[in-house]
Amino acid sequence: MEEPHYLKYLAGGYDKDAVLRELMTDYGEDVWNFAYFLTRRREAADDLSQEVFLSVYNRLHTFRGDCTVKSWSLTVTRNKSLNYLRNAFIRKVTLVEYVVRKEGVRSAEAELFDRMETRRIWSLVMKLPRKYREVLLMDAHYQLGMREMAAMLEVTEGTVKSRLHRARRKLSAMLESDRCEGGHGL
Repeated sequence: MEEPHYLKYLAGGYDKDAVLRELMTDYGEDVWNFAYFLTRRREAADDLSQEVFLSVYNRLHTFRGDCTVKSWSLTVTRNKSLNYLRNAFIRKVTLVEYVVRKEGVRSAEAELFDRMETRRIWSLVMKLPRKYREVLLMDAHYQLGMREMAAMLEVTEGTVKSRLHRARRKLSAMLESDRCEGGHGL
């Protein structure tokens, strides 16, 4: 799917509210999920998502096309989320909740087991340091390439590869430990 080219909307005669709605429709879920994944707070993800879209919309004329609008939006999301986390009050009060994916209709038993496994995995992912959580999310959920991840994180591609490898290794060890200790394996 080709990404819409939003620069065409900067010319006169376009409904600016429609541009903002289109941005939010196209990238809203991705932006909110990434903000939540980084902050671990639903309220923060709600507020940050609004800030991101206003910022992207207001700065759309500065978009150079070096990356996709999605990648650019996620970069803005990351920066705003990290600024949020630097706030001293937020560092002291962090709530961890589960991330649950949405799927089609299946048997109740299959759905229950899948949700339990998904919650278990995401709860373990959320225990990883932020630098590992974010590369896992960018790779697994957003399917960004090494170059895009490196640009977003402002690190080298080698650093991204290293973090991704370490994140997977740590998560595998945590899953194995959790399975052995708690008998949560399904």
